[in-house]
Amino acid sequence: MGLLIGMDEAGYGPNLGPLVVSATVWEVPGDPRKIDLWKTFAGVVEQSAPVDNSHIQIADSKLVYTPARGLGNLEAGVLSALAVWRRGATGDDGSGALARSTASFRELCHEIAIQPNEHLDNEPWFAGADLPLPCSDESVLSRSWIERCLAHGVHLRAVCSDIVLTRRFNEHTRLHDSKGRALSEISMEVLRHAWQKAGGEDHKSVLIIADKHGGRNCYHEFLPIVFGDRFIRCHKESLDLSRYRVGHAEVRFETRSERHLPVALASMVSKYLRELAMILFNRFWTDRQPGLRTTAGYPGDSRRFKDDILALQSQLGIDDEILWRER
Repeated sequence: MGLLIGMDEAGYGPNLGPLVVSATVWEVPGDPRKIDLWKTFAGVVEQSAPVDNSHIQIADSKLVYTPARGLGNLEAGVLSALAVWRRGATGDDGSGALARSTASFRELCHEIAIQPNEHLDNEPWFAGADLPLPCSDESVLSRSWIERCLAHGVHLRAVCSDIVLTRRFNEHTRLHDSKGRALSEISMEVLRHAWQKAGGEDHKSVLIIADKHGGRNCYHEFLPIVFGDRFIRCHKESLDLSRYRVGHAEVRFETRSERHLPVALASMVSKYLRELAMILFNRFWTDRQPGLRTTAGYPGDSRRFKDDILALQSQLGIDDEILWRER
């Protein structure tokens, strides 16, 4: 069996709210470089938006979610994937009882986040706060997805995410005076966790695909975070693709990497966690300042929001270090 790993982030650009980096790990028969999961799941999982619950949408999160569309398709896709993951993680053949649903944001973080839930309490908008999630018991479509996985010998073995709060992001950025380097190091820690959780060393062949980190072409210096002192062979470093070989694993950093299903799902998981986090963030401030217009945290509007809460922030004694990303 081989492993196919996809990794992507959400929230790299904003000044407010967390950065989230996620990885999804799929166990597949044979050579993972020859597997196209879109074809494997065709008719059940598609990149297009569903009509009348026709299929599960998995695609680049920017195509699945906008504020105007709402969370519906993003949430349905992520929660369906979690149902598939629970079956794959337990080795269930699909004949057992329904997998238990994820009840809340905190429970979701406990299931897939690589940091303990307690770290969320370092920001006041998350401290003691939670959000209920829709019942995610296996739907007809998620059952169909599970059955398709079983028929083709495919298993979703791991879903891992890092919810990077503002103080930690600022500290990473200051350490090397580089926002891009912070993203690369954080991403490699997520990949290391996913690699270990899915038993990367125990599989015959591994293909890792990640979105490129801004304008970075060279990733050689970051790969030891995952692979230690193993020899790293560089095959290509260009604007479109950077490709490396480490033992039985091939690592690719690609532009438009969301065209691969494992990366698209990682993108959606990251976006879903960030959007849930921003609901809690906005709720904290609007509960204390009625009439305040909410924010998605991106440059421009984030400055407007910070100006709007300036007096309340001072009154509450909340330091910029946990509120505002410096870069």
